[in-house]
Amino acid sequence: MNRKILCFVVMTLALASVHVVEAQQAKKVRRIGYLTALDPATESTRAETIRLALRELGYVEGQNVAFEYRYAERKADRLPELAAELVRLKVDIIVASGSDTVVRAAKNATKTIPIVMSGQGIDPVEVGLVESLARPGGNVTGLTNLTGELGGKRLELLKQAVPKVARVAALYDPAALGSVRQLKEDLPAAARALGLTIQLWEVQETDGFERVFAARGKERPDGLYVLGGTLMRANEKRILDFALKRRLGQNPEVS
Repeated sequence: MNRKILCFVVMTLALASVHVVEAQQAKKVRRIGYLTALDPATESTRAETIRLALRELGYVEGQNVAFEYRYAERKADRLPELAAELVRLKVDIIVASGSDTVVRAAKNATKTIPIVMSGQGIDPVEVGLVESLARPGGNVTGLTNLTGELGGKRLELLKQAVPKVARVAALYDPAALGSVRQLKEDLPAAARALGLTIQLWEVQETDGFERVFAARGKERPDGLYVLGGTLMRANEKRILDFALKRRLGQNPEVS
């Protein structure tokens, strides 16, 4: 089953568990708060997936469910304010779409409204969002991709696909904690074992991609390893265009 669909099944179950008694009463319109660090255009595909998945489960927008969308438009400092707005609106549930920063903003805003994280490769235990995977505790649930542990395998597959690869550029956003952990803990040992040199290419904002590609591209890496995160996913086309132009291998984590 598609990961996104699974996430929304979890979201539906969370809604049901909070209002079991009310569900047996007359029709009630559930209000879903949707919090993201991105903008409406970038987030439109994911939002539409939510609507379609919920429709299949009997939740039809305008009939028994309504959405309250809040977009930070890549301004992380707006997230706490937007999360607080959703709490004041008394939504039944908050979908935190994006990195741990988005989830944390929602968690800091409420200890009672259920929060469903859509999963962006973060370890929710490590970053303090839940107590444990078996017993999360608190009001945060949902799915995540623990992709860091697979970093070494991705490098190995790249080496198998392109045996002559020697220098790999690792494109990452330092604000994505999962990416930083991969760079510090997972990739170095794997790279050494494969005889690879990792070049760290840091990008902190959308306007930074062209600068990094222009400045660091002169290092002529043989492969491109793109770590996950909101910023990387929002700039997939820009990254792909660069990789194709340079004929570089690419990690599919951002797709």
